[in-house]
Amino acid sequence: MFRIDAGETRRYCDGLSRRSFVQLGVAGIASVQLPRLLEARETQTNSTVDPRHRSAILIWLDGGPGHMDMYDMKPDAPAEYRGIWRPIRTNVPGIEITELFPQQAKVADKFSIVRSLHHDTGDHFAGGHRMLTTKDMGVSGGNTGGKFPSMGSIIAHQRQSSDRDIPAYMSVPIASSIGLRPGYFGGNWLGAQFDPFQTNGDPNNANFKVDNVELAPGMTVQTLDDRKRLMKSLDRIPRAVDASGTFDAMNRFEKQAFRFVTGSKARKAFKLSEENDELRDAYGRNTWGQSTLLARRLVEAGAGFVTVHLGGWDHHWNLESGMDSYLPRVDALVATLFQDLERRGQLDSTLVILCGEFSRTPRMNDGGNGGPPLSQGTPGRDHWGNSMFCLLGGGGIRGGQIVGSTNRLGEEPLTRAVRPDNLHATIYRCLGIDPKIQLLDHSGRPTSVLEDPTPIHELL
Repeated sequence: MFRIDAGETRRYCDGLSRRSFVQLGVAGIASVQLPRLLEARETQTNSTVDPRHRSAILIWLDGGPGHMDMYDMKPDAPAEYRGIWRPIRTNVPGIEITELFPQQAKVADKFSIVRSLHHDTGDHFAGGHRMLTTKDMGVSGGNTGGKFPSMGSIIAHQRQSSDRDIPAYMSVPIASSIGLRPGYFGGNWLGAQFDPFQTNGDPNNANFKVDNVELAPGMTVQTLDDRKRLMKSLDRIPRAVDASGTFDAMNRFEKQAFRFVTGSKARKAFKLSEENDELRDAYGRNTWGQSTLLARRLVEAGAGFVTVHLGGWDHHWNLESGMDSYLPRVDALVATLFQDLERRGQLDSTLVILCGEFSRTPRMNDGGNGGPPLSQGTPGRDHWGNSMFCLLGGGGIRGGQIVGSTNRLGEEPLTRAVRPDNLHATIYRCLGIDPKIQLLDHSGRPTSVLEDPTPIHELL
């Protein structure tokens, strides 16, 4: 697998920049690498298959979105806690969300909100690792390496099939957790073959294309077809030469690589221009909106788990201007996604998840970040993992539900405390995967994917 240094990401609040890398895909290297990745993946896959063939879209708010400014408003709390915006009613009696979410308010019956999620760390890296893998394992700002396979990687591992025409696990446009790519979205000790396929680029760009499915200069479908015929010739070698079945395996992997590069499913899914302008406008003519639309097209084409990266939520100051810009975009893409899935008859077969690595402090700061008030900008909120939200809908989730509550100041769960294990268990259940599964680590020791495999029963 080749990587190209693509420069530095913007700085996070710890003052550090992370270098990002773009992986060269199969088409760019004449489909040499993908068969090897597929072969490595096949060797680690067990026979667990989701009988319902559901898919999932995880919309990741990288940097930490504040619960009290979005889905857990506290209008009766003191001003420094309740924040700037007021709640509005939704189409579900008793459920209120921020006034910056008027479109979601009309479709609240299609999703549910967990208000009592917590993992109790305010460290970006620890929080990201816990939300995407459920594990602590000592990950922190001083020890940022991934220690456990991500939820998406585990789902791809459990559902992998050599007959799939499109990667099981994909990310639009990148898989990034706190600036690390793929970071805690990766397969880690399961292997890079379980990292997500990243589309890269900007789906809102009129010239958007995915280089990983474009043939390299000089490479033609005829050339690839010649390779395919070569494998058929090799397959005629007497089986006695290869009692291990290696040729059979190579044939399967080459076939899958060939289908991905030259087949119509992936190529068609990436053509956003096929969608009508009205729908594209509804999602939002911006990177976030068009990335979400592309994610819907990818699950429709057969991807099992797709992540959408929405970065920039680290609002220690200038919260008002940040949320005034971000929340209307999130409102449009979330509401339109649910409506779009329902119109297409795909709402029950597609699970939608919206969350980030942690939340923000219930009490707003003075905008000084340790210096004089307002010296860094207008007030904001700092890191908080003691009370968080997660939105889930579709894919077998009961809509119109609120799970748990926080105390009057939004500081900690008051009722029905939920941890990342329970969230992952719920997602696994929706996708037909046993939350009690174990994976073999490098030493061959069975390791439970979840310490607590109990799902959030109210949502199922």
